[in-house]
Amino acid sequence: MNLLPRTTLEHWAVLAAVVDEGSFARAAEALNKSQSSVSYALKALQDQLPVEVLTVRGRKAELTDAGQVLLRRARGLLDDMKSLERLALNLAQDWEPEVRLAVDVIFPPHLLSEAMERFVPQSRSTRVQIIESVLSGGQEALLQGLADLAITHRPPPGFLGNELIRQEFMAVAHRDHPLARAEDSLTLRDLQRYRQFVVRDSGLKRKQDAGWLGAEQRWTVSHLKTSIQFVCQGLGFAWLPRLHIEEELANGTLKRLNLAEGGSRHEPLSLVFADRDSAGPATRALAESLQAVCAQIAGETH
Repeated sequence: MNLLPRTTLEHWAVLAAVVDEGSFARAAEALNKSQSSVSYALKALQDQLPVEVLTVRGRKAELTDAGQVLLRRARGLLDDMKSLERLALNLAQDWEPEVRLAVDVIFPPHLLSEAMERFVPQSRSTRVQIIESVLSGGQEALLQGLADLAITHRPPPGFLGNELIRQEFMAVAHRDHPLARAEDSLTLRDLQRYRQFVVRDSGLKRKQDAGWLGAEQRWTVSHLKTSIQFVCQGLGFAWLPRLHIEEELANGTLKRLNLAEGGSRHEPLSLVFADRDSAGPATRALAESLQAVCAQIAGETH
């Protein structure tokens, strides 16, 4: 039985959207289609297959075991098609008009500025869209096809990356804060008595929580700069990336906490291509600029 003439990649794309979005209505919105066209596409797909791919449980449609296997293979074909289309576009234009870069906010701003400065002379007026993300936000940008490059603390499943830099996180507070003035080594119980600042994960589907210790007063903010500002005001403590607070540490505004254990941790940041094979020259040039400035910093710290 030859299924290829009758089942199309568009049918499989609709099925993937329904599964990812959780409902026909949200899938229709994501695909910019009517809900009836989504239902029609799924019916057409099911009519051409010898096995059931969806089953209805209550008000929710769920993949069958066979549907999970088939959709997994279809996703690979969909990714290949998107890669092929991007490659064709880049070949036609020679130099892509826009590069989308997702950057985790813990990446040092001065390194990003230096990399962009390196990129400018060869950019040919390429637009750069910078997407600031936290934790899983960069991963989602890659998975959803919203970024050509991402600087993220961990490549998402199905992606590979090269480490750019290791960012040291330090537990700090204002010099006048009780935690900073403590003479004895601090324990977890000591920290939990005070307000801690945590930066909110910008991802929507894969939210992660890093660094929170169960403090009695947890304040969650959307940007790292806000957390730094609050700590500098003496409102609480936080684990902050050292390269973001070097000036405050040098002038004594912030003080590293004397923890018995876990006073610092290191988080690697990797550069990840959405698709290295089909990446255009502008995307590759920007990646090389980022790698160059980070290699320079790594050399200076050794």
